[in-house]
Amino acid sequence: MTERRLYPLAKRWLLLGMILAATGCATTRDEPGQDPLEPANRVFFNVNETLDRAMLKPVAKGYARITPLPVRTGVTNFFNNLGYLNVILNDILQGKFEQGVNDSLRFIFNSTIGIGGWFDVAGNNMGLPAHEEDFGQTLAVWGLDKGFYLYLPLFGPNTLRDSADFIPSTFLNPFFYISGSFLLPLNVVNAINTRANLLEASNIRDQAALDPYAFTREAYLQQREFLIHDGNPSLSDYEDIFEDIFED
Repeated sequence: MTERRLYPLAKRWLLLGMILAATGCATTRDEPGQDPLEPANRVFFNVNETLDRAMLKPVAKGYARITPLPVRTGVTNFFNNLGYLNVILNDILQGKFEQGVNDSLRFIFNSTIGIGGWFDVAGNNMGLPAHEEDFGQTLAVWGLDKGFYLYLPLFGPNTLRDSADFIPSTFLNPFFYISGSFLLPLNVVNAINTRANLLEASNIRDQAALDPYAFTREAYLQQREFLIHDGNPSLSDYEDIFEDIFED
């Protein structure tokens, strides 16, 4: 796995938001009932942003300065590999059986030859690219509506449907079944490495967004549609955005 695979959804909704900003879109597409919890969501968003500016972002900047990129990439690969059993499960639940076989082989090769996932030998040498599947996407494939938008403390943007992924992703992570004092430092390293990988994207978002909260929400929802449709969402999903762009 490459650096892009660390919390890919977070990075991609930021990048999508940057694209919307660069094209001059100053408004967002508010669907009726999409964000009924907006007052509370904005509170949590502001709390997260405050904590990030005061603590996590400065630490991440220092980490990025002193940590060579190959090491950061290895850390990224390691933690992504830990969560890859969840991808395999949702391949199967969505009926993507051939992809499920390939992802199983990817997990096996990276966990063994790749030394616990530190090296992405499956993607770089065996033609087995990474995929992004989760239980939120599975529920969408099964026909469940996304429900209202949620901004969760510490975790960030989500929807009622997507939040269900917390259960399988937790129980399918091998670290869930391991106890020990070393788990806390590992989680801290994961959080710092994640934030370091998002420094550039978040800086551009902060400079471009007129309303960072609405900007983040719209970008996240559009990215989820992109993933649910495997990169081929209906053009009608974007009609309102393009109208806003040309109106502005």
